[in-house]
Amino acid sequence: MPTDNRRGVLFDVDGTLVDTTYLHTVSWWEALRQADHRVPMARIHRSIGMGSDKLLDHLLGPERERGGDGKLRDAHDTRYAEYWDRLVPLPRATELLRACAGRGLRVVLATSASEHEVAALRSALDADDVIDTVTSSADAKESKPAPDIVVAALDQSGLPPDRVVFVGDSVWDVVAAGKLDIPCIGLTCGGTSRGELAGAGAVAVYEDPAALLDGLADSAIAALT
Repeated sequence: MPTDNRRGVLFDVDGTLVDTTYLHTVSWWEALRQADHRVPMARIHRSIGMGSDKLLDHLLGPERERGGDGKLRDAHDTRYAEYWDRLVPLPRATELLRACAGRGLRVVLATSASEHEVAALRSALDADDVIDTVTSSADAKESKPAPDIVVAALDQSGLPPDRVVFVGDSVWDVVAAGKLDIPCIGLTCGGTSRGELAGAGAVAVYEDPAALLDGLADSAIAALT
C-alpha cells in the first residue's frame, strides 16, 4: 500500500464531470452541416472524447482534403461557446472531487479541452479549492485515444502511473488509460453503454459521479488510500 501522498485520481471532464457530451455532438453536427457534410448524430456522438483531429478523421476519413478542418473546428467552437454559461455538473460531480481530496488523493482534471473551454468547465464545477492539476489540449501532441493527455497529467501532477486511477465516460478514455496500464473507471453518463466501457477494459462501470460517490468505499479509488 502506498505510504506517501503521491496518489491521485485523474478525471476526464467533458461527459464525465460536466454534462457536455450531447452539446459537443450538436455543435459538431451543425459545423459539419454548414460544410455540407451530412453525418448522423449517432456517429458523431460515438466519436466524442477524441480530439478534433482524430474525430474528423473518424467521421470524414483520413484521406479527405484537410483544408477545411480549421473552419470546421472554428464552427464547432463557436456553436459550443453558446452553451458555456449554461454548463452544469453531472450529479454530485463536485462532491465526488471533494470526497477524493478528503481521502488525501490529488484531484487531477486530465482534459484535452481547449484552454478557454477549460475555464468554463472549471466554473461549472466550482471546485478549484480541491483541484490539484488541470491539463488542456495545449499539453498533448496527440489526442485520445493516444495517451498523451494522460502522460501530461501525470507529469504535471508528479503522480506515478501505478498510484492513480482514471475516471472517464468514453471508450477513448479507457483505451488511453489502458495504454499506460492505468485502471479506468467508466461512467455511462456520457452516453456510452456499460457493455462498451467494460469491453474496452474499464475495471468498473457506474452510472454517473453520484453512483461512483455512493460506491467509493468499495471502488478502485479507495484501494489507493
